[in-house]
Amino acid sequence: MTENYPIDFVIMWVDGNDPAWREESSKYYREETGVDASTARVREWDNLQYWFRSVEKFTPWVNKIHFVTWGHLPKWLNAKHPKLHIVKHGDYIPKEYLPTFSTMAICLNLHRIEGLSEHFVTFDDDMFIGYETDRTRFFRKGLPVDFAQLTPLTPILPFAHYTLNCVAIIQQRHNILSSILKNPYKWFCPKYGVGTLLKNASLVPWSTNVGFKNPHIATPYLRSTHEKLWKEEFSILDASSRNKFRNYADVYDWLMRYEQLVTGNFVPNGIRDTRVDTISDTNAYEIANYIVKQKYRLFCINDSNDIKDFEKCKGVINAAFEKILPTKCTFEI
Repeated sequence: MTENYPIDFVIMWVDGNDPAWREESSKYYREETGVDASTARVREWDNLQYWFRSVEKFTPWVNKIHFVTWGHLPKWLNAKHPKLHIVKHGDYIPKEYLPTFSTMAICLNLHRIEGLSEHFVTFDDDMFIGYETDRTRFFRKGLPVDFAQLTPLTPILPFAHYTLNCVAIIQQRHNILSSILKNPYKWFCPKYGVGTLLKNASLVPWSTNVGFKNPHIATPYLRSTHEKLWKEEFSILDASSRNKFRNYADVYDWLMRYEQLVTGNFVPNGIRDTRVDTISDTNAYEIANYIVKQKYRLFCINDSNDIKDFEKCKGVINAAFEKILPTKCTFEI
């Protein structure tokens, strides 16, 4: 396959400061065990413009950007940009799942976006591109570029629930050991590094009781994988989509990624060019330093409820972005 097929980006954004969104959210929220609706999920860092600047500068080859939103838009966004498709939840999520305040429902239904290409990459609004990146970092020979690492299932809340739920479905659908033996090079690729190769080798005998590492960065998907799983695993996807907020019983779109891995529908690649951090009062300067030095191709900087001086951390991080991306892009008014 020639490498000229369109690749779309999908970015999901919520303005947690929007009073209309807050009012609607409060109508449906009920505090109960298993529901995750922390403020760090939606707090506004005022740095989305740097995501658009990085896309224009570092990945100019992108076909289309699908900007998924509850309904609000940044005041500075050029909504008429020819590469930009504004997608409100009601434009693609079935009405029986609306309104939703759950990342699960938003992500699980992305394949329904009108005009979405077969090859697309998902971004949360805290996932960035650090320097020039070729399309082959995301797709090669028509397949997603990914990282296959087995990992023990650990009781780390809340994400262990989602991981376990996804793995349980994959274990029902596939024999993991057989999948690995069919594509050994994809599970024992030298690009992964010695540590991952040793971990995979040691966990293969326990393949019925392991999960998969989730690099929390921009992730490539095939639209057809989503469509296939909705057809074959409708009940669980439907149930997760009906929850208004994240619930421990949900599955995530990791399920689609796991399906791509175990069926061999991916091209192996290492993740040494990536980094994931949870911002804190003590590491904000460290994160800012690697942003300025452009040390990582793809990185994610998670918010945290443990931050004591939010405005200071936001200032430090955004000042770093301003140093490498100071010029407005065409996605800004």
